[in-house]
Amino acid sequence: MMESTLLFLGLGLAAATLASILWSIAFPERRIWPPQHYTAVTPILVWMPTFSLFGILILLGVWGWGDLAVPGWLRFGIGMPLIVIGNVVVWSEVAHFGVPQTGGAKGTLRTAGMYRYSRNPQYVADIGIVGGWMILTSSPSVLILGLVAILVLIAAPFSEEPWLKEQYGSEFEAYAMRVRRFL
Repeated sequence: MMESTLLFLGLGLAAATLASILWSIAFPERRIWPPQHYTAVTPILVWMPTFSLFGILILLGVWGWGDLAVPGWLRFGIGMPLIVIGNVVVWSEVAHFGVPQTGGAKGTLRTAGMYRYSRNPQYVADIGIVGGWMILTSSPSVLILGLVAILVLIAAPFSEEPWLKEQYGSEFEAYAMRVRRFL
């Protein structure tokens, strides 16, 4: 009962996040992401859904641990490295940007570090973390919610890039010409 409630809560949270991203893509002048104005409330609005979704994925993974027949070598040989590498990439880039800019505050265009290889290394790393958790836990609920979370992570750059072009103009356009969106 609790597992299905958490799954539906997670799916609702992911659906609302995806809806706000799709809204932002369709109506960039009235976008939700990135935020039009970064205020003291913005970090709460950005990080609460993000950490809640990841928290729900963790709980579902613990409850459904090993329910799917996935070989141990795959679970621990692929899933665990994806989680570790993804976390190293995400948190090293958060350290370079700072939490406010990672959460949508205006800052500088970052083209160094992992941004030399991908315009969205944090999203790629988050996809790796979620995918790794899906493999490691071998949980049906994590598989379902994880796929929806990955869809959200794939969609997010499409709402950010018009904003980046608006903020950084030709500097972003030149960067986008030489560096791929994902990998």
